[in-house]
Amino acid sequence: MTSQEAFVETLRINGVKVAFGIVGSAFMPGLDIFARAGIRFVDVAHEQGAAHMADGYCRAGGEIAVCIAQNGPGITNFVTAVAAAYWNHTPMIVITPETGAKTQGLGGFQETRQLPYFEEITCHQETLAHPSRIVESLSRCFQRARQHSAPVQFNIPRDYFCQIIDVEIPQPILPGRQPGDTEIVARAADLLRQAKFPMIVAGAGVVLGDAVDECRRLAECLEAPVANSYLHNDSFPASHPLAVGPLGYQGWESAMTLIKDADVILALGTRLNPFSTLPQHNIDYWTGKARIIQVDANPDMLGLAKPIDIGICGDTRAVALQLVDALEGHSPGEAGERRRNAIATAKSAWLQKLAGWDHEEDDAGSQWNAKAQAAAPNRMAPRQALRAIQDGLPPDAMVSTDIGNICAMANSYLPFEQPRSFLAPGMFGNCGYAFPAIMGAKLACPNRPAVALVGDGAFGISLNELPTCDRMQIPVTIVVFRNEQWGAEKKNDILWFDERFVGTELGDDFSYAEVAKAFGLEGVRVESMEALSEAMRASCAAQGEGRTTLIEVVVNKELGAPFRRDAMQDQRCLLPRYAELTVSR
Repeated sequence: MTSQEAFVETLRINGVKVAFGIVGSAFMPGLDIFARAGIRFVDVAHEQGAAHMADGYCRAGGEIAVCIAQNGPGITNFVTAVAAAYWNHTPMIVITPETGAKTQGLGGFQETRQLPYFEEITCHQETLAHPSRIVESLSRCFQRARQHSAPVQFNIPRDYFCQIIDVEIPQPILPGRQPGDTEIVARAADLLRQAKFPMIVAGAGVVLGDAVDECRRLAECLEAPVANSYLHNDSFPASHPLAVGPLGYQGWESAMTLIKDADVILALGTRLNPFSTLPQHNIDYWTGKARIIQVDANPDMLGLAKPIDIGICGDTRAVALQLVDALEGHSPGEAGERRRNAIATAKSAWLQKLAGWDHEEDDAGSQWNAKAQAAAPNRMAPRQALRAIQDGLPPDAMVSTDIGNICAMANSYLPFEQPRSFLAPGMFGNCGYAFPAIMGAKLACPNRPAVALVGDGAFGISLNELPTCDRMQIPVTIVVFRNEQWGAEKKNDILWFDERFVGTELGDDFSYAEVAKAFGLEGVRVESMEALSEAMRASCAAQGEGRTTLIEVVVNKELGAPFRRDAMQDQRCLLPRYAELTVSR
């Protein structure tokens, strides 16, 4: 067969159904036969959107997707999105056609060294050495992506397509679920059995490992509260009596107050990164006093971010089942009943507070939020808008959030009952993620409502994918918060730079709803909670009719807590003559 036939057949036999990218001459020999192999090519407006869509597709559906583009500038446009996928532990294949082997290094058209860009944001890189090895090389990429749950780069000189080769295409090698060391698991079970107040932190590994049910069984055996790790609100059913909500920025106070009392914490499928355990709501909840059991499929993560007492390297689901078996017959007795009562009390108090929390509390020395309310007394506050969205969301909806002040607040308002429902850019924290990611998720799960929450600043980075929704028939709901500012950065200006705003104003002399209409989509601008809830319900219903809706939500300029109080210092403490050097506004 030809090498491009071998390339496409290897994709097909590894379960690839969708490839995202922009057409380019470098891979057109393979693209020409995608459809015959049952692979849909989703052509996008920008390659960053393509990689975000592949990320969302993998995370929502659990199947491997591919992104592919033209050599040189098309490939470099992948970098930001692949970095986000790397920190989201997304097993996808990044195919990077490059300059032909015969002309590499001569400075030809669209030539660059394509491996260094991805060296730190993939778990494996492979450059095809010869056309006859295309199946072996590409198959190994799929194997590594599955083993490490991370992006893999397959780099192929463009002239290695269209070669005649003699090759067999093997079935995929699947890694299976690796259990933990039995002796270490037994030690962990003993520690949990003896704990006075055990607690579970359920992370991304619970979702990726399809281990939510096993996590539930383990929690019920221990009568232990379960907190979601930061931005993984779908790792445990929110309505379960043992669920206490997410930790981290804009998380739930119930999770934070309870974890302070824990004497043993089981970190199940989470690396406990520093940002996820920063103080919040004036609660310094990560005391360092509890003994830590960490479970992770990647041995490099064990003890990396936090000191631990026991580290178990293994698949989250397999290890959770081992712990359930080891704890068979365990009864927490009255201590378990006391924990359930404590959970119910803490959750009730937090949810009541959240239901009545309309306006942000001002930081010492700043009256910005009071001024924002006075300047637009009839506009919704961000928290009111988020409650309205929560009210209008269907229970089976998938939600993606972008980076920004209001989107970060949404962490408090997004409880989920099933896994693979919540997509966020995670620790890479790039803007422009939510909209293309939810498009990928919708392709993976076409029968579920799909909603992206985006700030008006971040949406400027991804709005070019609006026509893709129509052209490729991917119906989603996009909620754009219009507060006319880069909110997170503006909060820093308020707290540390005497309200000298540089580059934070976005203006409101146009309407994103009208932009959506110009692209042939539905667009609606809302200014009340009732209208927003109704627009949410209507737009999710419209997805069933193949229609995409952009909901432009007008909110005031109130700002929540800063992302990181530890990231700035008061300049007046650093410069003795600060006041004299300051230019009058």
